[in-house]
Amino acid sequence: MASTTKKVLRMTFNNASGNAVTITLPEPKASVTAAQIEAVMDQIITKNIFLTSGGELISKRDVKIVDTTTDDLYNQPGA
Repeated sequence: MASTTKKVLRMTFNNASGNAVTITLPEPKASVTAAQIEAVMDQIITKNIFLTSGGELISKRDVKIVDTTTDDLYNQPGA
């Protein structure tokens, strides 16, 4: 059995139609701060970098660092 761990940064925005749009980045630096992430989110909104099917990103909704551990409980014989 093997166990793997990974972290992702999830930045969630509201688009012009009111829908949530999430941008996920793998392996954020351990030293990253909420202020730094919010500053990047503000830049993404200001520079209008992404256009979604519901229009441009207009505001910040949420930000999380998600840490996931996966335990592989089965190893296929002969693999």
